[in-house]
Amino acid sequence: MRRTGAAMMAAFALIGAGGCVRTVTTVATAPVKAVGKVVDWSTTSPSERDRNYVRAMRKRDARCRKHPERAECAQQSGYPPSQPQ
Repeated sequence: MRRTGAAMMAAFALIGAGGCVRTVTTVATAPVKAVGKVVDWSTTSPSERDRNYVRAMRKRDARCRKHPERAECAQQSGYPPSQPQ
């Protein structure tokens, strides 16, 4: 009878500790996951950088089509300077 009671207490302790272990694991890994998110938000991947560059070039292209006399458009050779008509 004494062994059965001890075995039951040990079983309850293990069942209760299972939840604690999961909680401890969650608490221990939370800062690592948070730092990973911050690094992800604060850095730019190569694909994001390429996408942003292409978007900026398209906007610049649109501006230069409307106003080829602008200084930023003088570097491009694709548009002839505007001539008075």
